[in-house]
Amino acid sequence: MSDQHDTADFQKHVKKYLFVFYALIAGTVLTVAASYLPIESVALTVAIALFIACIKGFLVAGWFMHLISERKMIYGILLATGFFVAGLMFLTVWSMNHNSMIHIK
Repeated sequence: MSDQHDTADFQKHVKKYLFVFYALIAGTVLTVAASYLPIESVALTVAIALFIACIKGFLVAGWFMHLISERKMIYGILLATGFFVAGLMFLTVWSMNHNSMIHIK
């Protein structure tokens, strides 16, 4: 009886990992497809790429690194990191737009 339970449990985990693997493949295909979109704004292009990368990073960190079942402290640290990354990206894009408006003579 124990072997059947272990086999079923193992197959459940394999299905989950395969789903994440296929989602990562789909995310990679979506990233490549998005790179061919005729988007004029560099900021929008970067935002789309970072959005897809964040989803893929969450999948890798959540399931392959087993953070999806960790305590709330890890989620707090992850949320704070995401907040600061988003803030730094915003400052970078804002700086690019701000510097392009300044005309040095």
